Amino acid sequence: MKKRIGFVLAFVATAVVAGGVGAYSVSHLQEPVPQPATKVVEVVSDQAGTHFTSYSAEKYPDLTYAAENAVKAVVSVVKTEEIESRYGSSRGFEQFFEFFGFPQEGSYQEMPRERMSGGSGVIISGDGYIVTNNHVIENASKLRVKLNDGRMFDAEIVGSDPTTDVALIKIDAKDLPTLPFGSSDDLRLGEWVLAIGSPYELQSTVTAGIVSAKARSLGVIPSEFRIESFIQTDAAVNPGNSGGALVNTKGELVGINTVIKSPTGSYAGYSFAVPEAIVRKVIMDLKEYGIVQRALLGIAFVPLTSEYLEETEEGRKLDVEPGGIYVAEVTAGGAAEAAGIERGDIITEMDGVKVDDGATVSEIVGKHRPNDRMTVTVKRGNKVKQIEVVLRNKAGKTELVSKDDFDIRRALGGEFRDVTDRQAKALNLRNGGVTVVTVTKGGILSQARVREGYVITRINDTPIRSVRDLDKITEKVTSIEGVYPDGRSMSYALIE
Repeated sequence: MKKRIGFVLAFVATAVVAGGVGAYSVSHLQEPVPQPATKVVEVVSDQAGTHFTSYSAEKYPDLTYAAENAVKAVVSVVKTEEIESRYGSSRGFEQFFEFFGFPQEGSYQEMPRERMSGGSGVIISGDGYIVTNNHVIENASKLRVKLNDGRMFDAEIVGSDPTTDVALIKIDAKDLPTLPFGSSDDLRLGEWVLAIGSPYELQSTVTAGIVSAKARSLGVIPSEFRIESFIQTDAAVNPGNSGGALVNTKGELVGINTVIKSPTGSYAGYSFAVPEAIVRKVIMDLKEYGIVQRALLGIAFVPLTSEYLEETEEGRKLDVEPGGIYVAEVTAGGAAEAAGIERGDIITEMDGVKVDDGATVSEIVGKHRPNDRMTVTVKRGNKVKQIEVVLRNKAGKTELVSKDDFDIRRALGGEFRDVTDRQAKALNLRNGGVTVVTVTKGGILSQARVREGYVITRINDTPIRSVRDLDKITEKVTSIEGVYPDGRSMSYALIE
């Protein structure tokens, strides 16, 4: 028999005050049909600089091989979601619109109902494992997958990772066509790529473009621990492409299409994909552990750009050349502190890769698990040294965790942020707190009918001053204390 969870609410009226507020063995595609030998043509031009390489006609891209093979392993994903809101019943196909703040039209009703949306996915193993985006399957009560050959299957969620917007689902099928993994690290600017998905319900749509940039960070994933290092392309991607494949000319998976940057919610010139290096690590973790093993370096840093060094008071004080990242803070008990990295150090390389921006740092660290070792090149004064760092998790430990281990945010069900100074002053919160930004259906907060805006000040009688304190809770929640923006104090006791 399932336990019923009840809540005892203790209400204390106070003065009303103003307040502001995640290794697969996959089948490889056949090798391309050998082309007739083509001689190398030397390009001779008075304008060509010494950095130009010779032009080889045999390397001119033929996209038909990649398209005709890769399209077989890209599927359409349809999500049914039970909602209680005033949003309309429009199918509004695909989560792109709402993920980026574009409401869908439809009739308004004040009653629970089902809403359908959809995206795409990529078959990565013949026994039915499919990778897609977290925002495509989030809050799904039912998932249906339509294959390229028209067959339909129910799907179950294996796991998802909101911090990378990657999810793994599975259908009960065998001998499916698959996409092999390529290497997103080896992608070059200007290289041809294909985007394959189901925009506007047009299944198996193929568009082509080039790699416009790498390691783009857009700040669109709603998580404090987000990892954004997108591949930017000019392949046309529209609502419905989310979770679809970005493939190279060999027909290898090099990314999962995720984001469009547009004022309208439709394609306007650029699209962005989660690189294969991150996708592969996340789905390996989800399949093996059910959750993502997130490694942290344990620093706060600032990229040493020319703008920062010339235009900020802090930057001008450093008196250094542009390049690398400046360690502004070292987390107590974190991996960096244990390895001897200090505040004021300048990190120039990680695992032999030059680092100048946050996206590159996030991608490099995001490939690792806790207890992995990383070599960090540090400049301290006039000296340069290599430091070996043993990465840790957010609790400052090196152990891997299982799906059964407690995750406070997942248990509470919501998104959180530190209270602002204005908010703390208005509510007389001397020790800070954590604001409930959103409430997710099925979590403790939702069951207790906690509303957005509630400020958590204590959990299990442990003070919660910031989101970092929230992440340190490792036992099951028995009580929550806090205050609403109007000054009403409210306590919740969990009874099982």
